Amino acid sequence: MTEGRPTAVEQVRRDLDGAGYLCGTEIAGTVHLARALERPMLVEGPPGSGKTELAKAVSRAYGLPLVRLQCYEGLDESKAIYEWQYGKQLLFAQFLRHRVDEVLANTTGLAGALERLRDLDAGLFSFEFLEERPLLKALRSPAGAVLLVDEVDKADPAFEALLLELLAEYQITVPEIGTITPVVRPLIVLTSNATREVSDALRRRCLYLHLGMPDEETERCIVARRVPGIGGRLCAEVVAMVRRLRAEPLQRAPSTGEMVEWARALVLLGAEDLGREVVQATLGLLAKTAADHDAVWAAMDRVLPDGRGA
Repeated sequence: MTEGRPTAVEQVRRDLDGAGYLCGTEIAGTVHLARALERPMLVEGPPGSGKTELAKAVSRAYGLPLVRLQCYEGLDESKAIYEWQYGKQLLFAQFLRHRVDEVLANTTGLAGALERLRDLDAGLFSFEFLEERPLLKALRSPAGAVLLVDEVDKADPAFEALLLELLAEYQITVPEIGTITPVVRPLIVLTSNATREVSDALRRRCLYLHLGMPDEETERCIVARRVPGIGGRLCAEVVAMVRRLRAEPLQRAPSTGEMVEWARALVLLGAEDLGREVVQATLGLLAKTAADHDAVWAAMDRVLPDGRGA
């Protein structure tokens, strides 16, 4: 590294930091390689570990539009890639029907008539009648984009086959139009909570990044940055208590995002430190099931600081 000049990876880390996303070398390095090599990223990890936020931060850091496809069971081509606007096509076809005589006027022979009719038919299948869905919209974005395919593990395995052409070749084929390629390739970020195993074919086409929960110091920095007005004492106690809760037998351990929301609520209530009363008033931000609510309350003497749970 030239003295005083950051490496490419360090510059990416600074760019993401400036966009509000704290990260280390591994995350910054993967983002740098994804941009430099024009490769998709598969980001895997538990819910709330910052996968979606990473894509949003890359979008902010480099001034690119974010195009998001939220995956779900039953997602298909018409919702993910494109769909023909059949109503507009029908109106256009009715208009053309009244112009057939005009179009065929002065034609000689069957070949000439067929050629003119073929031109009319081609007009029905043009971009004017094509409804772009997220994958095609990102591919056709003239200045590039960040394409977020969120929670790909929630879609059916068959949906992954629809992605392979885009992930491997950065192109999409529309049979009626042809193969569509981008002016500027989008940065593709796929996220997975690992609720099911995604295919090897998809993994081979992507750079892989696993995100776990941040360490304690990083979580303190995240809370301090994203919760204006929080005091140092409350920030430290919030992070410490949530991290203790993750060691308890909960159905859903609180994520970093939920920690931030809880801290915002505490500041809104004017809390300066943690105690049973203020935790009870905000418990719904940490425990999202009845069983976890009871488990958190039962563990209060262990997780509150300085014995305040007693």
